[in-house]
Amino acid sequence: MPSANETTIRLSCFVGVLLAMTVWELLAPRRKLTVAKGLRWASNLGLVTLNIVAQRLFLPVTVVGAAMFAASRNWGLFNLLELPPWLEIAIAVIVLDLAIYLQHILFHAVPMLWRLHMVHHADLDIDVTTGIRFHTIEILLSAFIKIGVVVAFGIAPVAVVAFEVLLNATSMFNHSNIRMPVWLDRLLRLVVVTPDMHRVHHSVEMLETNSNYGFNLPWWDFLLGTYRAQPTKGHEAMEIGLSLIRDERDADRLDRMLLLPFLRRRNHLDSSADSTSIND
Repeated sequence: MPSANETTIRLSCFVGVLLAMTVWELLAPRRKLTVAKGLRWASNLGLVTLNIVAQRLFLPVTVVGAAMFAASRNWGLFNLLELPPWLEIAIAVIVLDLAIYLQHILFHAVPMLWRLHMVHHADLDIDVTTGIRFHTIEILLSAFIKIGVVVAFGIAPVAVVAFEVLLNATSMFNHSNIRMPVWLDRLLRLVVVTPDMHRVHHSVEMLETNSNYGFNLPWWDFLLGTYRAQPTKGHEAMEIGLSLIRDERDADRLDRMLLLPFLRRRNHLDSSADSTSIND
């Protein structure tokens, strides 16, 4: 179970970033939204609430709890090294970010995992709530992956909390429908994934969907050849979502979001770069 301090820190940052991005979206939107916010926001926020409950019920230990357990037994690489605390935290955050980048590619490459990840991509618009819209099973699998990385590297609990807060905040930031000056976007995307950079990843175009996997640090996309600077049709004209899920009821109703991975349907993307569907 998470400690009271961890819960307070994470909840405070979540609410603060959500409110800040919401205000920014209202004052300076990047794109005109295509569907009403009411159903989308109710479902997206309802899903994140469900995910929090599911983690409490079904995870035997939190990621922070796993870090504390590993530290108590001196498990993992960092527990064998004598690094300054600040350097250990910095390296740990980078290691965890690379793990999330690779996990993201995996969820696109493996058909059964893609079915779960489709829930995130099925959103017909992209705004701050898209950054927290993930199927419950994907959230649980992601937690197990992070637990494995934390134990293997012996990542300190404080580094885990720092990373989780940073990942949550940057995910809401880079999914936000906010406008910023071009010069600022170019500068920021050297160190963090910006909304214009990540929006490309939510295009219905397969080649664009298979790019810009980073959530926090942009370096992995730069270094590993998955970076795409801009969408072909431009940010205002590009189409968001999945090509075969264009009905608002299918895309944005909470019950259908939860059932989406288990429906028999052809999808616009599977594990191969040159294929356009998944077959049951």
